[in-house]
Amino acid sequence: MAKGRSDERRAEGQGYEAGGAEEALSRLEEAAFRPGQAMELFPGEADASPGRGPGQEKAPPHHGAGHRARLRQRLATGGPEALLDHELIEYLLALAIPRRDTKPLAKALIAHFGGIGGVLTADWEALSRFPGMGDTSVSALKIVQAAALRLLRAPVEQQPLLSSWQALLDYLRADMAWLKIERVRVLHLNARNMLIRDDHMADGSIDQAAIYAREVIRRAIDLGSSAVILVHNHPSGSPQPSRQDIDITRHIIEAGKPLGIAVHDHIIIGTEGFSSMRAMGLF
Repeated sequence: MAKGRSDERRAEGQGYEAGGAEEALSRLEEAAFRPGQAMELFPGEADASPGRGPGQEKAPPHHGAGHRARLRQRLATGGPEALLDHELIEYLLALAIPRRDTKPLAKALIAHFGGIGGVLTADWEALSRFPGMGDTSVSALKIVQAAALRLLRAPVEQQPLLSSWQALLDYLRADMAWLKIERVRVLHLNARNMLIRDDHMADGSIDQAAIYAREVIRRAIDLGSSAVILVHNHPSGSPQPSRQDIDITRHIIEAGKPLGIAVHDHIIIGTEGFSSMRAMGLF
């Protein structure tokens, strides 16, 4: 790269760091739509394009400044509900891949992963394998998921769980409903029903009863837990408990009784909703 071009890119990078958020966004969009003057959001890191390999020609610049400006204006004046699901993903990807038309990619992601929830909760490897996605664009999606979960988790950590039940369900559904594997976690509570640990116990099947029960009780003893809430998801989407779910729950209840460790509930999460075994009268 010529020295003048290097100086120009360094000047652009310094301006981006020093400018405000609005100025930075405008400069990104301008760079995206000026042919021959591409600017990377993360210097030195390029996203993959469908059908493009090493040494192949880059995708042509996307000339859609007006469209993205309209999306931004709708978001500014109407709030999050003003944009459709694919438009939220489209605009997010546009910040990571400013030189491409991200609308087709956003629609394809939503169709493949079953909705915006499936896109944001898909694992890194699954997103990376999708045509047109690279590390930069995957990072953009995963950082939004991380921020959303952090927001939903805050009230769960700050209040007794039994008095903030809906907040707990919202957090668990956002985190687990769209997983393609079955995940088991245990929420450990102190005597005031405050969360002291959110343990990711296992991925896979929940029907390994004896081993799973022993691990739950041992961990509760180590943490000094007064009670636990069992949680797992059903990748099928249905939150209805299976016979194995009921049996392992009762096994853990019986194992905890002599030690004074209560099981407040067993929550099952799915894309169709959730179920509470306690509310269903199953224990």
